[in-house]
Amino acid sequence: MDVDLEHYAALDARLVALVKDIKVLSTLSWPKRVQDEFLAAWRRGQPYLPEIAYKRLDFYERRRELTAIAQACEPSHPVGDYLQRTAHSWQIATMLLENLGTARITEYSIHLYGRPGDRIAGSEVNNLSAADHFICAAADVMGNEALDEADYCLSAETIADELRHRLAQVFTDHTIRIEIDPDLVAKAAAGPTRIRLRASTGFSEYDLSQLLEHEAFVHSLTSLNGRAQKHLGSLGLNSPRITATQEGLAVFAELVTGSIDISRMKRISLRIQAIDMALGGADFVEVFRFFREHGQNEIDSFTSAMRVFRGAPTSGGAAFTKDTVYLHGLLAVHTFFRWALKAGKLELARHLFAGKMTLEDVVDLEPFVEQGFIQPPRYLPPWMRRSNGLAGYLSFSLFVNRIRLDKIERDGVLAGR
Repeated sequence: MDVDLEHYAALDARLVALVKDIKVLSTLSWPKRVQDEFLAAWRRGQPYLPEIAYKRLDFYERRRELTAIAQACEPSHPVGDYLQRTAHSWQIATMLLENLGTARITEYSIHLYGRPGDRIAGSEVNNLSAADHFICAAADVMGNEALDEADYCLSAETIADELRHRLAQVFTDHTIRIEIDPDLVAKAAAGPTRIRLRASTGFSEYDLSQLLEHEAFVHSLTSLNGRAQKHLGSLGLNSPRITATQEGLAVFAELVTGSIDISRMKRISLRIQAIDMALGGADFVEVFRFFREHGQNEIDSFTSAMRVFRGAPTSGGAAFTKDTVYLHGLLAVHTFFRWALKAGKLELARHLFAGKMTLEDVVDLEPFVEQGFIQPPRYLPPWMRRSNGLAGYLSFSLFVNRIRLDKIERDGVLAGR
């Protein structure tokens, strides 16, 4: 390893030691009693704005050290640029965490995750118009009725057993614990070595597939692969700057494996609209009602509204904007995979699983995978290992995008009968 890379490996180790215990999402989470109390009041016809007491945090000294690390990086060097950007994103994250419960969280959240009206790269479309598209598509398929609950018939225990069986087939050298948590507000939550399921909850086959492909075979998998890196341990951390690519890759995994359904796309899209509502002044109760009006049950509507107001005042005008990343992340990752196939660089797409990084990181750091400074991924999702099947999907996607639906005459569509 040359002198520059030794220097950056040492800086990376300092960065990991500084930030490894900073947990953005878990710090923002709400206790389950808030859900229980709100829904009880809602059913009595007395809804109110939840008030969350957040712990006061101070990361001033850590930001000083992060600044020192960033200043020791040369941005013209790909690894130095990666570390500098990573250190900067953690600085913004610490400022967000120091302002929990105040409207200032919005400023830092937008810096890290963007806003609903942001344009999607490579198009004239923004997140809101993309969300409108999928909500309209869902209405065409299922109307504006309540989301179909008929398939929600698998118990948490059944899902847990199935997850253990399937995960063991991929994670041959690690164990992912599956726990059933009666106090979990979300339906499921995943970390590098643990997946929690909400107790006394029904799950569908789609839920099972989405947990596998999204949570386990992307989020947990990239964490484990990143933690195994000898020189860049930060690839095992959920740096805020990688969120759009990570969530986009996870939803792409659902898409390419057929694990995503139109209800899931609708839920993702409704969250983007709800964030826009909150930024425009809607309070928690109004956003909760919005989800109810779009067919979500009471628990799911609370969970969805909670995601919008995590860390923010519930009175409106502020929001935690992370959920804007799902659609533009998906579209960016989908475009990246298509480009990789067309450019004959599908192997480059495999590097996305070596740890948690952005699409730009994958391209910039490619030479360092080839020379061994960054290790190739220990684990790959089953669909990524079947490269011929993935290439078939992508090649069809490349070709079909040349067909303009608005140019097709009715007789032309039916000519192949």
